[in-house]
Amino acid sequence: MIGALRFLFLLALGIWIGQVVFFSFVVAPALFGVLGAARAGEVTSVLFPRYYALGAVVAVLATLAAAGLGRHATAPGWWTAATLVLGIGLAATLWAGFVVHPRAQRLRSAALAAGTAPGDDAGFQRAHRAAVTLNGVTLLATVAGLALACAGLRE
Repeated sequence: MIGALRFLFLLALGIWIGQVVFFSFVVAPALFGVLGAARAGEVTSVLFPRYYALGAVVAVLATLAAAGLGRHATAPGWWTAATLVLGIGLAATLWAGFVVHPRAQRLRSAALAAGTAPGDDAGFQRAHRAAVTLNGVTLLATVAGLALACAGLRE
């Protein structure tokens, strides 16, 4: 049972970290570099619902698995800390995916309907900054969760 829980934890956390890193540092820069802002914005608006859905699923799995591992640990402090920071990452993912992204989509659509570039709209810029910040929080939380879990797995 514990072995399966460890596997689930590591798999979910690995997917979560990999997803954030790959999209943030490979996919997004490539799209915007090759397609330009307007076309890349269209593509990312299609990708983001899937990105946030996958992130939410693996975030829930990683956080619950960390909590479960903490209940069975001889020294649960590391797992408690890991669960807390992963919970922060989960909250950031959910907020970005279910609050910020829909707002950015509405603002993007409104800007395009008005004949302006979404990047020129102050509201869209704020939403984009919020999404980038939340993505950074998620990345820091997942890496911190991994570091704490490494200490917990040694016990």
